[in-house]
Amino acid sequence: MLRAFYTSASGMKAQELQIDNTANNLANVNTTGFKRSQLEFADLLYTTIEQPGTSASATDLAPTGLQIGSGVRPVGTSKIFSPGSPQQTGNKLDLAIEGSGFLKVIANNGQERYTRAGSLRVGEGGVLVTGSGQRLADTVTIPAEVNIDKVNIAPDGTVTAPVEGSPNSVNNLGVIRLYRFVNPSGLSSEGGNLYSATPVSGTEIAGIPGQNGLGTLQQGFVEGSNVEVVTELISLISAQRAYEINSRAIKAGDEMLSTSADIVR
Repeated sequence: MLRAFYTSASGMKAQELQIDNTANNLANVNTTGFKRSQLEFADLLYTTIEQPGTSASATDLAPTGLQIGSGVRPVGTSKIFSPGSPQQTGNKLDLAIEGSGFLKVIANNGQERYTRAGSLRVGEGGVLVTGSGQRLADTVTIPAEVNIDKVNIAPDGTVTAPVEGSPNSVNNLGVIRLYRFVNPSGLSSEGGNLYSATPVSGTEIAGIPGQNGLGTLQQGFVEGSNVEVVTELISLISAQRAYEINSRAIKAGDEMLSTSADIVR
């Protein structure tokens, strides 16, 4: 009977994590470039009382066995990199990635990070930085005399601006590349819309937007969160009901032990 207590307790702990994960998804429903997480579970070890396929008689094998599970455990969270809805901002330095790929930035600690949040601004020295101040790894410098509203970022990442006093000539200010990974779900979430590479994500594959499986850049847009509120609410209700059912299993086990104890009295 005690096995049921521990089994149900593992189910309740698993559903607590499910609710925590769902709450984080819902909290970021309006976060630019956010990708929802999905919690994955696996069953625990089984107590095998009778192995399937053992001899039932001299000539027959048992078609089934007798195995009792020990509960459930969380095995990981997977980022779902489905596209979010593009949102027009009117800001010439805002970029949405249409397709696969990440922008590469240099974090404040000097380490390389990757992001889908393309809200760019002009930082110190005219270099492009994210809204949190991380410098874009691909050097693009906007001269002080250039009007931001006249900067053009092509779908292939080429950044240009007209030459002052010569409208038929343009300045090439740099190229913004995209980076992809063989296993993007293996990236580590670092907060602040940033990811870092890990051994399981593979090394970065850099390229020009629109080539080699990479998406293109859309100027004046940002990518919204891919969280679907209705889906998350369904997940929340499901986790709540599963938690309730597991607690009832513990209560049922307690009542059965109480009944057994009353027989002795």
